[in-house]
Amino acid sequence: MKSIHLICVGKLKEKKTLDLEQDFLKRIREPNLVIHETKTFQEDVQLEGAEVLKKIDSLSKSPHIVALTEKGQSFDSPKFSEWLTQTLEHSGCLIFVIGGSKGHGENLLARAQEEISLSKLTFPHQFARLLFVEQLYRAQTLRVGHPYHK
Repeated sequence: MKSIHLICVGKLKEKKTLDLEQDFLKRIREPNLVIHETKTFQEDVQLEGAEVLKKIDSLSKSPHIVALTEKGQSFDSPKFSEWLTQTLEHSGCLIFVIGGSKGHGENLLARAQEEISLSKLTFPHQFARLLFVEQLYRAQTLRVGHPYHK
């Protein structure tokens, strides 16, 4: 079974948000989602990027890295599901990254193969993380024809 990795700068601490995230994580069957949290560095995006890149290098020698940014490519949910299915078929390791409060460092963006936007709106990082996990679940339900996406 293929896995998707989500690397988040900072830790998710709010219990209610964690509970919602866990609910979606329990529902995701395939692909498996593994969440990694990295240290924040007082909004120093280059140091945060270096920490994320160190984590990426520990996961795979040839990952497909996707930075989640407000300026990235936009999809509706069905198109995201299609993109995800196709990308997983052609990738050994798919890694998504949510940056810290100041975004991503140039060191990370230089390594990313793609940038995707969850929305043109800006969200707190804990909401972006929850939205992403929900969209992975939604993509799964679309792929198998489950009625969750109406």
